[in-house]
Amino acid sequence: MATILNIETSTEVCSVSLAKDGETLFLKESTEGLNHSQLLTVFIEELFVSADFDKKELDAVAVSKGPGSYTGLRIGVSVAKGLCYGLNIPLIGVGSIDAMGHYAAENVADFYTGSNENLLFCPMIDARRMEVYTAIFDKKGEVTQPVSAEIIDESSFGSLLEENKILFFGNGAEKCKAALTHPNAVFEGPAKTSARFMQKLSENKFNQREFENVAYFEPFYLKDFVATIPKNKVLK
Repeated sequence: MATILNIETSTEVCSVSLAKDGETLFLKESTEGLNHSQLLTVFIEELFVSADFDKKELDAVAVSKGPGSYTGLRIGVSVAKGLCYGLNIPLIGVGSIDAMGHYAAENVADFYTGSNENLLFCPMIDARRMEVYTAIFDKKGEVTQPVSAEIIDESSFGSLLEENKILFFGNGAEKCKAALTHPNAVFEGPAKTSARFMQKLSENKFNQREFENVAYFEPFYLKDFVATIPKNKVLK
C-alpha cells in the first residue's frame, strides 16, 4: 500500500495525480499546450491543498520518463527529483507509451465495443511530420513490439493488420488516419496522455522496489535532441 504522486509531462499535457494503492485520490491537468514550467509546481501544490494532504506523507514520486517532448520530460524529471531529494523518498520512472498501452488494454470497454479477439493496442505519441513514438501491446497489456520511433506510411503495420485488429490512439494517431486505411485499423482510445494512466504501473513498481537512482536518472528520449536556430535569427 502506497501513496504516490504521479507526474506526466511527456506531451502537451501537464498532468499530476495523487494515488493510493493505484487508485486516484485527486487529479489536476491541463491540455492547453507546453506550459509545464509555469503549471507543474502550481498543480502539485493545488493538488496537496485540495486533498488536504501533507506531502511528507508521500511514499514515492513517479514521473513519465518518455519518450516525448524533450523540454516537457526535462521539466517533469527535474521537479520529481527535487521532491524526492527534499522528502527523501524513492523515484519511480514510468514509460509514457507503456502507461498508455497498459491503461487502454485494462480499460478497453470504456471506448471500444467490438470483439477482443486478436485485438492489439498501439499508442502513438506525436514526433515530427509523419513520425511517432509507438509500441504494440496485447489485450493483457503486455508489450509485443517494443517502443520505437516509426515513420508511418501505407505499409506500416501491414502484416499485423492482416491478422489482428489494432486500436490506434494518442496524440500521434490522428495524423496517421490517412495512411492507415486497412479495415482492421481502428482509431479508438485515449487521445492524450494522463498521470492517471501511470498509477497502476507506478504502484506495481513501488511494490517490487523498482526505483530509479535519483542522482543519475535521465529521461528516455529515444532520439537525440536537435536544437535549431530560427531562420530569422540575426546574429550581431
